[in-house]
Amino acid sequence: MTYRVVITATARHTLKSIPRPLALQMGEELATLAGEADPKRHLKKLKGSDNPAFYSLRVGDYRTILPVIDDLLVIHVVAVGHRSRV
Repeated sequence: MTYRVVITATARHTLKSIPRPLALQMGEELATLAGEADPKRHLKKLKGSDNPAFYSLRVGDYRTILPVIDDLLVIHVVAVGHRSRV
């Protein structure tokens, strides 16, 4: 049971602007999550987000905001940015 990672155009654009080693590490983390049976176990749930629930993945000083859609087996990356801005 493998999840599919979908990245919005805005998140993809921001991902290109962060330092390359961190972008590669973030990609590796997302790929690892996609292979997990329950990727939500490794993510921090954001308060106040219930439908859908949003989660945070932190890599260095950067954060990825994403909902995990279990019905479709999709990890949808909606935002990427520095921790102070996301």
